[in-house]
Amino acid sequence: MAPSLPHSLAALGDAVWPADTLGSAAGATLASGHAALDAVLPGGGWPLDALSELLQPPGLHAEWRLLLPALVRLQQASPGALVLVGPPHVPFGPALQAQGLAVQRLLWLQVSEPQARLWATEQALRCAGVQAVLAWLPQVRAEPLRRLQLAAQTHGKPLFAVRPAQAQGESSPAVLRLLLAPWPDSLAAQTQAQGADALGLQVLKRRGPPLLQPLLLPGRQGRLSAWLAQGAQAQEGAGHALDCATAAAAA
Repeated sequence: MAPSLPHSLAALGDAVWPADTLGSAAGATLASGHAALDAVLPGGGWPLDALSELLQPPGLHAEWRLLLPALVRLQQASPGALVLVGPPHVPFGPALQAQGLAVQRLLWLQVSEPQARLWATEQALRCAGVQAVLAWLPQVRAEPLRRLQLAAQTHGKPLFAVRPAQAQGESSPAVLRLLLAPWPDSLAAQTQAQGADALGLQVLKRRGPPLLQPLLLPGRQGRLSAWLAQGAQAQEGAGHALDCATAAAAA
């Protein structure tokens, strides 16, 4: 008699992934530095050889706050450059360095044309001296994203693509898609006062079942927020375009 289907699948072990459970990562991962997020990500962190998409509404700029703990850890683990492709504002080096990032290992590519951004992103992924790539891609279709996903996988580098929130309805080859949004003050008050600038995060796509409830990342440390605000006011008077949100790190 042929074995029953459940027993047959069980014998295959990790070769078969039940879609109603959280899958394991296909490759290596890096802890995000946010315990609540790591708990719901396959492998317990960011994939190190794949495309991850960060979607957010206009004006939020929470990508550094979300990624900085992992990027600092990545720099500490091995040498190499962190390539920034087309950031919307000048990275605020002093604040990034204060949070542990080696700013001398940042390579900022100031490109605005969509095709140029895609080309620069792919070339950075191919470069042996690059650790990770953070690209701002407000205008991109699924096919170019597939090329970038393949390049990240082939060359074993993490690629973080920052895209607008309205892209959540579009198809994407990214193995992980997150939607970032300010956490409503009323809900933040119900979670032991995590902070007025607490960040809400929704997992749109992962190797696992849909995550119906959003996550809450605590607000920034008050001391850091005050320091960033003072720095921004001082630089505005000198006519420099600095974005404090770019420098903000998670608590």
